[in-house]
Amino acid sequence: MSLNLRIIVSATLVLIVFITLTAAALNRAFIDSTESALKDKLTSQLYALLAAADINEDSLTMPSSELDALLGIPSSGIYAFIINGQGKILWQSSSILGVVLPEITALNGGEKQFIKAVANNKEFYSLSHGIKWITDNKPVAMTFNITTDLESFNHQIDKYRTTLWGWLLAMAALLLISQAVILRWGLLPLRRVGKELHLIENGEQKKIEQQYPQEIEQLTRNINQLLQQERDQKLRYRNALGDLAHSLKTPLAILQAGLQSETESKDNLQQQIQRMNSIVEYQLQRAATAGITSSSQVINVKKILERINESLQKVYRDKSLKVDIQADESLHFKGDEGDLMELVGNLLDNAYKWSKHQISVIASQQDGTLTIIILDDGPGIVANQVDDLLQRGKRADQSIDGHGIGLSIVRNILDAYQGNLTITRSHLGGAEIQITLK
Repeated sequence: MSLNLRIIVSATLVLIVFITLTAAALNRAFIDSTESALKDKLTSQLYALLAAADINEDSLTMPSSELDALLGIPSSGIYAFIINGQGKILWQSSSILGVVLPEITALNGGEKQFIKAVANNKEFYSLSHGIKWITDNKPVAMTFNITTDLESFNHQIDKYRTTLWGWLLAMAALLLISQAVILRWGLLPLRRVGKELHLIENGEQKKIEQQYPQEIEQLTRNINQLLQQERDQKLRYRNALGDLAHSLKTPLAILQAGLQSETESKDNLQQQIQRMNSIVEYQLQRAATAGITSSSQVINVKKILERINESLQKVYRDKSLKVDIQADESLHFKGDEGDLMELVGNLLDNAYKWSKHQISVIASQQDGTLTIIILDDGPGIVANQVDDLLQRGKRADQSIDGHGIGLSIVRNILDAYQGNLTITRSHLGGAEIQITLK
């Protein structure tokens, strides 16, 4: 199911629930309001009935001219009658003729009753008021009643429901159409990204080129980064294979000549084999430099620094160096753990190798940029030697053990991660090497 369809279906379900609840609430409110208005109408008619009544000890007179005209029309829908304390009808309106009404109970003086009743399968609202009429000789108990059927009431409710559902459904349709249009417009950038990815798959373009809203900008940037990383990886493997083939030509030639010569020593042949092994290991390491990707793991920088330092302490235990590592636990590196260990390992190994008494490592991170500074109190690096030392095989002092490829590996890794390397003189007197990684 497409994202667009999922949102439309979800919104439709939510809208159905919302409209149903809204219709139920409005319908209930309208019924309560209409019922209250009907009760007020019946109350006013009951008071008019009370005002028109002329009561004495023996008789009850009701001047019809002062009553509601509907009370004189048979089956008009509104009915009135008066009963005494024993339930005997003293008076009833002409509208009652031919109509079966709910049975009314005599009430005590001052008591009121508003009920919904059923008679002959018809619903009625009935309002009764009990009074105690004081005459010259004795009080007379009577109950005045106004009853109306619900035909007009129910018709009004049905009409309201029809109007209510008509408007609600029309609004729902308008909302769904508007939402579909807005959703299509809102998801347009994603469809454009899909088209560009299709072009990339077909080889018609190399990366996502258009500008997109900030909500998906990170996505397009990561995709471009992943594509660039893939191209860089292929290029590194291609270059490494070429370099490997070129580097192995000479050792292979020597081995071939040695096998054909009876005077060639085994030590010389073994030396060439070791040389070939070193070349293969280096080129594979160079080709496998991972670089940063959107799926790279997050590495704790402090733990890596401490792990490498512990290993170097064992290797250079005779130098008794003082090493100060300043790194917060929250520092992290997004990339390959092997790359970070190779990067820091080569730099710290050089510091251990050249330092006399003290090494300081300072790591910090700001706005996603990781900075690692390594300082030592060794002889330092002359400014005009920096470019040469970054080349493979170049060494500052030939009397010190090494192969001269450490800094070149560092540079290759930093290039893969789009990082920077700066070499200056530290306040400790030796070299200060600073690397930054984004």
